[in-house]
Amino acid sequence: MSRKDHIVGLDIGTTKVCAVVGEVDEEGDVQIAGVGLVPSSGIRKGIVVDLDATTRAIEEAVDRAERMAGTKVDTLYVGVSGEHIASTNSRGVVAISRGDHEIGSSDVERVIDAARMAALPASDREIVHLLPRGFVVDGHDGVRNPVGMYGARLEVEAHIVTGTSTVLANLLKCVQRAALEVEEVVLEPLASAEAALTLPERELGVVIADIGGGTTSIGVFASGGLTHTAILPIGGHHVTSDIAVGLRTPVAEAEKLKLRFGAATTAEASEGELIEVHNVGDREPRILPRRVLCEIIEPRLQEICNLLRLQIRRSGYAHLVPAGIVLTGGTALLRGIAKFASEKLELPARVGMPEQVGGLTDAVNSPIYATAVGLVLYGVRHRGAHVVRQTNGAGIWGRMRGWVREMVTGA
Repeated sequence: MSRKDHIVGLDIGTTKVCAVVGEVDEEGDVQIAGVGLVPSSGIRKGIVVDLDATTRAIEEAVDRAERMAGTKVDTLYVGVSGEHIASTNSRGVVAISRGDHEIGSSDVERVIDAARMAALPASDREIVHLLPRGFVVDGHDGVRNPVGMYGARLEVEAHIVTGTSTVLANLLKCVQRAALEVEEVVLEPLASAEAALTLPERELGVVIADIGGGTTSIGVFASGGLTHTAILPIGGHHVTSDIAVGLRTPVAEAEKLKLRFGAATTAEASEGELIEVHNVGDREPRILPRRVLCEIIEPRLQEICNLLRLQIRRSGYAHLVPAGIVLTGGTALLRGIAKFASEKLELPARVGMPEQVGGLTDAVNSPIYATAVGLVLYGVRHRGAHVVRQTNGAGIWGRMRGWVREMVTGA
């Protein structure tokens, strides 16, 4: 297997850094070949707060994935999230340039540029993605690929995702300090959707919510495309903090309790079920009902669901997501969370696992790997695609990459 047939996804989160190496076999299927997962301490709510700690975590995660896969990693796809991410929908319109009115790829590029110009971000922001949701030819919508069709007027509906330039540059600098190159930066909900959503769900209309450590990333899909993006400044770390305060136990112990005994509601705890809680200091551990732990977790999950409901309504597509909501991220491991979310949001809900991959599937069979595996699948789907590279701000991102490279090599 040549090096070019390896696609690597890097998920840099608040609580973990995860690297996944995928191989593309002769049939075009993706086989998971290597996984590296290490704790993260240099990221807070999707933003780099410690360059050295983040760089070390990236190096260690990639090294573990390389050893497992038996290959050397040079370039990778990096997930991006955080409160600095914003999105908007835009529309572009152009007249067909050719005399015979046959639509060419140049017309598609022009109409996408028109959509970009109609929603230019502020000077301190960069376009991460410009995603065409659908084309309209002479007033007829629902066109997926207009190239080769005849028409006098071409329109596009596009979803534009932007991020703060300096925040993106800091993320890129950490990767380059680890002697790696960023192939492309990908919005986390878009990556998670690649791994966890089915095509029928996308077509019908669905919401994906990646509940990470410091943030919850939301993507609303309707008519097959991404129509709304939001990043909430709340995640699983807030649940852990609530447990630590409520039970007067160290944060590390609170995280263990959450993972081992945590549940979305008290209904998941059996009557008389007890847990051991370690105290701060040298005092003897306490024995408490498991229901007490669940009573602390439930209000925070209720808050997350309330914010999810608000964002779904703000998207304007609340009536167009009959496939419901798919939950990914570490918090999705809480027992009963799908049922809880379904009841609170009044939507079908399920926990999303990475799908459409082979190889070391047992190693990534968890919602915590949805983003990293999704980055691999995104890379396989889009590598070498000219239109995609033109429409996701790669030109601007390429200039930023060169700028950061000069800073790193000149240091």
